[in-house]
Amino acid sequence: MARLRDLLRPALVLAAILLPPGMARAEPAGCSAPPDAMEAAPLPGSVAALSRGALRVMVVGSASTQGGGTSGPAATWPERLEKVLGTRVAPATVQVSVFGGRGTTAADHARIIAEQAPRLRPHLIIWQLGTVEAARGLPPDEMVEAVQDSVAKLRASRGERTDVVLVDPQFSRFFRANADVETYRDRMRLAAAASGAQIFSRWTIMRHWAETERLDLERAPRAGRVAMADELHDCLARALTQFILQGTLRGPASAPRDRPPG
Repeated sequence: MARLRDLLRPALVLAAILLPPGMARAEPAGCSAPPDAMEAAPLPGSVAALSRGALRVMVVGSASTQGGGTSGPAATWPERLEKVLGTRVAPATVQVSVFGGRGTTAADHARIIAEQAPRLRPHLIIWQLGTVEAARGLPPDEMVEAVQDSVAKLRASRGERTDVVLVDPQFSRFFRANADVETYRDRMRLAAAASGAQIFSRWTIMRHWAETERLDLERAPRAGRVAMADELHDCLARALTQFILQGTLRGPASAPRDRPPG
């Protein structure tokens, strides 16, 4: 009987993930995102890992991955992602490791990935970039080159066992007025298409929340900004969870056979 349970476990895990939409756990209404921003392509590495019962996620990025005005590390979207996604895919486990920091660029992140990915063997890399590049007016082609080179090296070493999702800048009216954000967002889309990575458009989702007056951090009263930042990060984690689960709906249920699992 124990042997049968072991054999059935991957199928049971995937069955829990692949619930019809009406049966899935409802998310807070205020965290709803535009449907076109939630359309994920297949995430074969993630679904294969979940079928085996454990998903390793590597988050790399700049300030918002480390705090970004929240009440503390536990309130950041990477920490919330580990909790929210872990709840949704139980009994599979989710481990999120976070790297980067304020002021780091795509080139910095590429070096971190090159150093840490062989050790961590992540099934999913969530790469937040573009904000520092746009704020400093750095050459967008350098960002594109960093992404394409990094993803190419990952594909060479891990094949389809590691998925890559790029996260674009957070929406800000001030940022939009003072930086050429759209150029960097366009170049990110180009880099994703050329490398086989995906885009999670944090900009689109946060703009929707701001324009519908659901979560508008720039216009929040000073006394309430930390609480709203916590709520914003929680909603981003929930939106990312939905995006990842959409990708697992479309990914194969078995690991690539050309390399050992891991």
